[in-house]
Amino acid sequence: MTQSLAPDDCHLGLLTDVYELTMAAGYHVHGMAEQRATFELWVRRLPECRNYLVAAGLEQAAHYLQHLSFSPEQIDFLRGHPTFRDVPENWLERLASFRFDGDLWAIPEGTVVFAGEPLLRVTGPLMTVQIVETYLITTMTMQTLVASKSARVVTAARGRPIIDFGSRRAHGPQAGLLAARASYIGGCTGTSNMEAGRLLGITALGTQAHSWIMAFGNEIEAFRKFGQVFPQASTLLIDTFDTVQGARNAIASGAPMQAVRLDSGDLAVLSQQVRRVLDEAGRRDVQIVASGDLNEHKIANLLAVGSPIDIFGVGTELVTSRDDPSLNTVYKLVEQETPQGAVGRFKLSRDKKTYPYAKQVWRQCAPDGTFVKDVIGRATESLPGEPMLIPVMEAGQLVGPLTTLDDSRARCLAQLERLPKELLSLDRALPYSVQVSDYLEGELRRLISSPT
Repeated sequence: MTQSLAPDDCHLGLLTDVYELTMAAGYHVHGMAEQRATFELWVRRLPECRNYLVAAGLEQAAHYLQHLSFSPEQIDFLRGHPTFRDVPENWLERLASFRFDGDLWAIPEGTVVFAGEPLLRVTGPLMTVQIVETYLITTMTMQTLVASKSARVVTAARGRPIIDFGSRRAHGPQAGLLAARASYIGGCTGTSNMEAGRLLGITALGTQAHSWIMAFGNEIEAFRKFGQVFPQASTLLIDTFDTVQGARNAIASGAPMQAVRLDSGDLAVLSQQVRRVLDEAGRRDVQIVASGDLNEHKIANLLAVGSPIDIFGVGTELVTSRDDPSLNTVYKLVEQETPQGAVGRFKLSRDKKTYPYAKQVWRQCAPDGTFVKDVIGRATESLPGEPMLIPVMEAGQLVGPLTTLDDSRARCLAQLERLPKELLSLDRALPYSVQVSDYLEGELRRLISSPT
């Protein structure tokens, strides 16, 4: 018997870590499960080579919260698990009717964000908002990571299209699909992932592999045969044997072609040589696509020396963010209703200090729209600037339709235009100003001096 390990989309309760469930059971036993609490999710520090991030993953986070429940089989599994052998049966019975009935505030997808700024604010019964930690961190982290990398690659390309070629190198099929989505938000114009084309409406593009050329044994014949099947969608891969001769063979084949692809070698030199071959044959209409372990730095270098490349396909480096493949995303308790009233919660751990209370982020801009600074304050404050977190769910229900994928992409591109220009550098720039409000600083000092 084989297993796909695809999750049961109607019962997502066990897609969490064990300790989320042990805490949930403990809150239940001690009469705290229904206390209203607020958790926030943010990235603690920017990676060393990043000046900003692009928020992504909200749609999947909301989908998860809408479908959060436990099947009878999942509850039986917990009942037989040794960790939960001493947990009262009424907690397991409680899981049978478990649903997310809380509130979700979030920064919209495609928004440029910085370290320390809450991307999500989740409020609801303590047991409920504890269980959701694992899934929310993983879905927001992965897509924010890829969208941010995509934005850098797109910036480096200076208006030339970037196609996501990374499905084969992603960390699993689901990751490839989510990476296609996130890279599109970050500015990519298409993807090689066909399911992303079907489900998300992203333009799906592709050529052929070297195996097609080798299967025919003769390069000219391979090009001709491909053009017969795909006369309106022929990008011919010309580097299987000799790239420049491959360009000549593509022309000699008489096959219809809209582009040729270079996937290896010195792309700066080869693109010049191939462009010359095409132009001398009167094929100025044929574009050059480049691929092969590209990233933003390689693309910037290629364009800096005048490489006549029209389109870039980026795979491994994009979908794995290989230069910095993780974010230190955290999800922390910041406020809790207790019998004594609302209490701010915080940490003082070294390098991991957090601030109490539910928060909002206000972004201040120059008269020309350029971002100047962000201020993190308590949600009940009223500070200058545009509030960035908006209501997404109330009492477990969406408050309105989520932003479309195309709108999130457009938002990202517009946000990048408003960033201080130095932050678009591919190298580390001076950090953008993110401040904490005087009120929050004062509350933290007060709570430290008189803990409750």
